[in-house]
Amino acid sequence: MTPEAICARLLYRDGLMLVVDKPAGLPVHRGPKGGESFEDSFKHLCFGLPRSPSLAHRLDKDTSGCLVLGRHRKALEKLALLFKQGKIDKTYWAVVRGGPQEEEGLIDLPLGRLDASRGWWMKVDPQGQPAQTRWRVLGRGQDAEGAPIAWLALSPLTGRTHQLRVHCAALDFPIVGDPIYGAGIRPDEVLHLHARAIRIPLSKNQPAVEVEACAPDHMKSLLAACGWTQAMDDAVFAARQERESEREKARIEARIEGN
Repeated sequence: MTPEAICARLLYRDGLMLVVDKPAGLPVHRGPKGGESFEDSFKHLCFGLPRSPSLAHRLDKDTSGCLVLGRHRKALEKLALLFKQGKIDKTYWAVVRGGPQEEEGLIDLPLGRLDASRGWWMKVDPQGQPAQTRWRVLGRGQDAEGAPIAWLALSPLTGRTHQLRVHCAALDFPIVGDPIYGAGIRPDEVLHLHARAIRIPLSKNQPAVEVEACAPDHMKSLLAACGWTQAMDDAVFAARQERESEREKARIEARIEGN
């Protein structure tokens, strides 16, 4: 990814961390088989520091949206502790096949490894690790073939591998485009799971940092069928631009005062 391309995906920046908008289909780091990864482009995000930022958490290869990077060792330690303590709130958008009958709820199903030969594939397992996901219906509609779909906001209360994907599939509303836990996947479908928003309480004396990533192109059609409009993300983009302008103004004023 070029410097211009990765910088265009920068959602938030301060002295401790960055939040970037990860594209779907690109792994966050290089696997054992090699190949391109999102992490390869972090060298373009130093912004004056001697080292590249590093991952503070992970997103699946096929998941898009908010990804947090620590800019140095102390920042990574602080972010790791916040994630471990469950103090960072994450909201995902998903388009699912069918959908729940209710409008909101809590999925409380423990998860375990499917089997030793399937790597990180997971399953509902009464003997597995506790896993909880809050969900809320944001809209309902139909796909191009007239089949029912739903637009959900998913908030994981725990951080198990593939948690959202397994939980949705277990309740019989698999996420569209899921090649592992879905059914009847079309060859051209991409996973419709997007890390929409993240809330990070970095400082006790300042409001939590809240960041949103606009809907990715591959999800817009089905989201629109459920009631999403481009105006929703235009407002998110405009608010982000205003915040960045204010931060840049503050940085300039601080430099002037320092001189």
